[in-house]
Amino acid sequence: MLSRSSEPAIGTSTGPAAPAKTTAVVLTLMVAVFLSLLDSQIVATALPRVISDVGGLDQFAWVTTGYLIGGSAAAPVYGKLGDLFGRKRVFMASIIVFLVGSALCGIAQTMGQLVTCRVVQGIGSGGLFISVLAIIGEMFSPREGARYYGWFSLTFGAASLAGPTLGGIVTELANWRWVFFINLPIGTVVLLVVSAMLDLPARRQQAHIDYAGIILLVLAIVGLNVLTGQAGITYDWSSPVIVGLTAGCAVVVVLFIHAQRRATDPVIPLRLFANKTFTLVIILGFLSGFVGLGLINYLVLWLQTVLTLDVRQSGFVLTAMMLAVVLTSYVSTKVIGRTGSYRWFPVLSMIVFAVAAVLFSTAGPSTSILLAVVYMLLFGIAGGLNSQALSLAARNTASTQDIGAVQGTATLMRQLGTTLGVSFFAALMTGRLSTGLHRLGTSGIDIDKRGSLSPEVIGKLAAPLRLEAARVYADSLRGIFHAVIPIVLIGLAAAFFLTDDKLAGAQAPTEPERSSADESADSGPAAHGNS
Repeated sequence: MLSRSSEPAIGTSTGPAAPAKTTAVVLTLMVAVFLSLLDSQIVATALPRVISDVGGLDQFAWVTTGYLIGGSAAAPVYGKLGDLFGRKRVFMASIIVFLVGSALCGIAQTMGQLVTCRVVQGIGSGGLFISVLAIIGEMFSPREGARYYGWFSLTFGAASLAGPTLGGIVTELANWRWVFFINLPIGTVVLLVVSAMLDLPARRQQAHIDYAGIILLVLAIVGLNVLTGQAGITYDWSSPVIVGLTAGCAVVVVLFIHAQRRATDPVIPLRLFANKTFTLVIILGFLSGFVGLGLINYLVLWLQTVLTLDVRQSGFVLTAMMLAVVLTSYVSTKVIGRTGSYRWFPVLSMIVFAVAAVLFSTAGPSTSILLAVVYMLLFGIAGGLNSQALSLAARNTASTQDIGAVQGTATLMRQLGTTLGVSFFAALMTGRLSTGLHRLGTSGIDIDKRGSLSPEVIGKLAAPLRLEAARVYADSLRGIFHAVIPIVLIGLAAAFFLTDDKLAGAQAPTEPERSSADESADSGPAAHGNS
């Protein structure tokens, strides 16, 4: 690796004011992350008012889906652009896109316009999130940065808890359009503070942008999201539409890999995978997203159909689980920052996931609410143990020039795991559930037109029928928990192969600009071995 300068990343002063300036910048970056995360939550409570105002009930799900797809597609692209042109510039560009998208959402007159503007807003959001990760990675060494990665956990928790409530309050006090307009003054302050106070080195003025890779990556992400959103729900898995989408996604992925081999500055440099730790982190991140986030909807469904808890009660339990995620994630980053070691946190995470899955697979209508809360807390603890540990491990494998690509790839694979997990678990549950509900239909229970039985209907049934319906759902969901066990055991095996690489502890460096020739010279496996 080239020699590194000791020039501080914040400002030019090395005097006493530097820590205060650093804290101010990081807090401002966390506000940006909060806005990004909040907008995936805050809109939910405003949607009924949106529908009554602009119509489009048949498209309302895309208000959230479009935002998430835009963010997923943008994250790795912004990460690579930050590596090429400088993270400050890319961050400022992403927040401008986010604010423009927010303003357009606020003035949208039809549901189609709102969905389109939400995609724009999501593109900006994905850039915000990944740029902040990369900026902190460049400002601090991995070990010093552990402290600030812990702040991500607190920010995530605050956004998750505040989103639905804040959306309701803003909608009631003003109207739904202010759910989007509220981003404008806050985002403008963030833009001004970062512009004035964040001082990071410029990157190459000339770079070879991988246009083919960007286009193919976006097509692959959008295609996979559409595929997983339609398969087994709108269309059967064996339908020509789903088979065609699957084949198309496979072709695009192959073309993308080919494009990355040929590109001078690829979006996802394949040389990164020569590092064993990076490859294992990608695998573990995918599996964690698959199980941890992919299961959340089904855990809530279990609470409402098997234990017949109402929306408020299940919401309290879910909130407790999310708090467990946040607190465990925060504590784990503190410990990692103190010891410099992250290896055992993914191992513990997979073990706790396995224990929780086994416990849920043996649970049913007779399980007490207290035990159910304990099981949910275990899932939360398991998710928190690796959420930031894997980000820190990924950062530890990257030179400064690759921070964006590394974090973008890791974030993308976790999100992809979540998307595929939701679809996979839906497919597992659907067959068993339809058989069980058909049997209930012959017993006199009124099954709705879609062949399902809502939690609200189950709660109103007479005790014997309610118990029978709960057993049907418990049996259907049990197949999901059985499937989780081998998945997390694969993750456990992968986690054991992680080497105990200590986080680098010196002040985060800044590197001189590097040419494409420099990159090519050290692109072999030897140059990117374990840190």
